[in-house]
Amino acid sequence: MADEQQDHGTTESTASGGPASAPAKGGKPPKKKSNPLIRAVLILVLLLLIVAAAVYWFLHRFDIETDDAFTQGRAITIAPHVSGYVTELLVDDNQFVHAGQLLARIDPRDWQAERDKAAAAEAQAEASVAGNQMLLAVAEKNFPGRLLAARGQLAAAKAQEFRAETDYKRQHSVMRAATSQQDIDYSKASLDAARAQVDEAQAQVEIATPVVPNVANAKAMVSGQEAQLANARAQLALADLNLQWTEIRAPHDGWISQRNVEAGRYVSTGQSLFSIVEPEVWVIANYKETQITSMRPGQLVDIEVDAYPAHDLHGHIDSLQKGTGATFSAFPPENATGNYVKIVQRVPVKIRIDRGLDPEVPLALGLSVVPVVHTDTAPARGPDGRIVDRDPQHGPQNGLQNGPQHEPHNVRQPEPGSP
Repeated sequence: MADEQQDHGTTESTASGGPASAPAKGGKPPKKKSNPLIRAVLILVLLLLIVAAAVYWFLHRFDIETDDAFTQGRAITIAPHVSGYVTELLVDDNQFVHAGQLLARIDPRDWQAERDKAAAAEAQAEASVAGNQMLLAVAEKNFPGRLLAARGQLAAAKAQEFRAETDYKRQHSVMRAATSQQDIDYSKASLDAARAQVDEAQAQVEIATPVVPNVANAKAMVSGQEAQLANARAQLALADLNLQWTEIRAPHDGWISQRNVEAGRYVSTGQSLFSIVEPEVWVIANYKETQITSMRPGQLVDIEVDAYPAHDLHGHIDSLQKGTGATFSAFPPENATGNYVKIVQRVPVKIRIDRGLDPEVPLALGLSVVPVVHTDTAPARGPDGRIVDRDPQHGPQNGLQNGPQHEPHNVRQPEPGSP
């Protein structure tokens, strides 16, 4: 009976997972069998990832990308040539204007008065020139005539002197009884008077002799008045310009930006009123110096705009700046002093946008973009076959938004190591 109870307790202990069911000391749990299908799938996925990475590298091995790039353009500062109160302001913020469009008007009354004053001065100078020209014409006749008249008077005086001298000699050559003392004294007085007249006539000839200098002096007077007339006309032209400059007009097409003027405000010459941002936009990409090895002007570029992800922009390299950004900074580095830590420099690369711009959504200046340069595309070359610094179809002021259509960027050209 006791043996049955003991066997029964042993059975219950074994069934309940007691010590009787524990594995032997020092034994290992049984291994789970691995699924060969899962292992094959993992190996296949790993191989696909490796192949995809290799294919991506192969297709993009010539692509150079940077996110240190921004849109750039021309912003023209508009400043008045003349000072005064703004009587009319005809534009608003961010308004598009055309070249020659009237933007603002400055009170013209002061400048109109200056213009009238200059016109009066010009008329006075013209009258002076006309008067001196008539005096010159008279001088060209009078001075030679005065010389001839003086010479004639001198000849008459000498003839009178000869007659008086002859009378004087006759009175002294005859017998005393044949003349009187009165006649002798009269002949002496006549001779003295005739000699005095000769001296006076000789002096008049000397006065009238410098005909050429006198005429030249009259011409110089005319030249001086003509110079004053030219100065008066220049002052009138300047007054006309000042009057025209009271109307401020747009020099180029573009958008009004940074407006800081209102109607009724006094503005000074050269004061910034607003800026005009031209429609032409390009990209300045600051690539590392280790990235520009294979870059050449004319290579194609794909551009992504952070603000407009839907934009699909395409362009080309226009030029590479001949200096790093640090070189032209306000405080360029002084590497010859102190400890030197090498820093990778960045070179600004100018990229022209050839196509993909949406006229309804113009790009603002300073937007962040991500350009990708395809260094396997052909660079721009000149007529002699040399690589040029600028695409010949784009000048400094040309190529607004529609540039030349280049070949697709997937056409393989010489390796990037070749020029």
